[in-house]
Amino acid sequence: MDVLAALADLLWNPLVVVALGLGLVLTVLTRGVQIRCIPDMIRLIVSGAPSTAGVSSFQALTLTLSSRIGVGNIAGVATAIAAGGPGSLLWMAVMALLGGATAFVESTLAQIYKSTSQGRFCGGIPYYIEKGLGKRWLATAAAGVALVLYAVLAPGVQANSIAVGVERATGLSPWITGAVVTAGLGVIVFGGRRRVVAVADTLVPFMAGGYIAVALVVLAANIGEVPAVAALVVRSAVGADAVFGGIVGAAVAWGVRRALFSNVAGVGEGTFGSAAAEVSHPVKQGLVQAFSIYIDTLFICMATGFMILVTGNYNVHAGGGGGGQIVSHLPGVPAGPAYTQAAVDAVLPGVGPYFVALAIALFAFTTLVAFAYIADTNLAYLTRGVPRPAIRHAVRAALLAMVLYGSVESADVVWALGDVGYATLAWVNMVCISLLARPALTALRDYEEQRRSGVDPTFDPVALGICNADQWPERRADERAEAAPPPAEGPTRGAVGAEREGERDQ
Repeated sequence: MDVLAALADLLWNPLVVVALGLGLVLTVLTRGVQIRCIPDMIRLIVSGAPSTAGVSSFQALTLTLSSRIGVGNIAGVATAIAAGGPGSLLWMAVMALLGGATAFVESTLAQIYKSTSQGRFCGGIPYYIEKGLGKRWLATAAAGVALVLYAVLAPGVQANSIAVGVERATGLSPWITGAVVTAGLGVIVFGGRRRVVAVADTLVPFMAGGYIAVALVVLAANIGEVPAVAALVVRSAVGADAVFGGIVGAAVAWGVRRALFSNVAGVGEGTFGSAAAEVSHPVKQGLVQAFSIYIDTLFICMATGFMILVTGNYNVHAGGGGGGQIVSHLPGVPAGPAYTQAAVDAVLPGVGPYFVALAIALFAFTTLVAFAYIADTNLAYLTRGVPRPAIRHAVRAALLAMVLYGSVESADVVWALGDVGYATLAWVNMVCISLLARPALTALRDYEEQRRSGVDPTFDPVALGICNADQWPERRADERAEAAPPPAEGPTRGAVGAEREGERDQ
């Protein structure tokens, strides 16, 4: 365990600076696309229709939100507060704002360089590395890292939080919870892609809306505390608070770390769902995915954090995790879902443990469903799109086994495994999108020029000088064929020729 924790810190400590820096650079290069294009984002979310080759923008949004919205929004926020103090919330928000630009670029790239597998759109990190950078070996390595992460390392984090939340609320053994979750997930993931999308499409809006509604109830009941808590968050984040000023470094590190774990902007997790969307221009899906960062971090993570802080149900460790405690409002209670359960219970007695357990179960379960989809997509890349049922079933079985294992393993171990996996993939993806930003920026300029001219933007990579975006020329050719006028009635020239040939044969 100590080795895992040390490796996670080794990977994450410099990554915090890289993530903030990349988000800032992309914000400047895109001229703040994640802020100035919010009206376009909202319009695009509610528009579009699914096709035989893809899903709608809204379905792609729910699919990526199902992976983004997970235990990081509840347990992750609590651990950030425990290790970095209240100021970690501000740095989570900063990372969300900057991460919107990163999510825009990586999702636009996923659309530009998407491919097809068995007649359906697919894509993501390995696809744009191969097509955009021309480095197939690196793309293969990235697909391998992503496959291991989403099939082996990450599922345990979600499963463990479900088991811990249910055990705290009902006393049910983690073994039983793990078996039930594993069985339910097995029914869905072995049911294929359509079932995965249908589950995300149905559960994500319901669970996110319900959670935010309860958070608003808790905040309304403590409305008088909100201004003071907001001021505390700001003071703690910049080192100006008398109590938490000494751990400002931990606030930055853990705020960014847990924001990245939650919204995965720059990790590339959202690219796999983004590539599945059927849109007329890559930037459309890039804008939709930028908004998903706000839903995840600015809405749901902030709701969790403020619930915990206004009710005073949290502890803060000195030195970012060691050396005693600066604040001990919940003696002996480990950081995690218990903080949020206590916060809700303070306003709705008897409801907190059960509601948070249900919220975690829904959040984590839909995340596991998305993990299965992402693992399948990376496996398809590694097998070059050739159906290999035995390998696919083996990967899905491994994922289910890790769900059961994670349910009964200690939280420290499964979180360390997840941290190592996410940081490794983040390093690969952030370096690659830094090198690949130009096509996304070119696509953004093209999109905005067409919008200013009053037309619905369409994408022509050849005209823009973007190579290897092979799905788009084919798509435009199909559209032209569909739009072509029907042939005139009567025999065509070819038919007449064939008829005359038949006469000569006779």
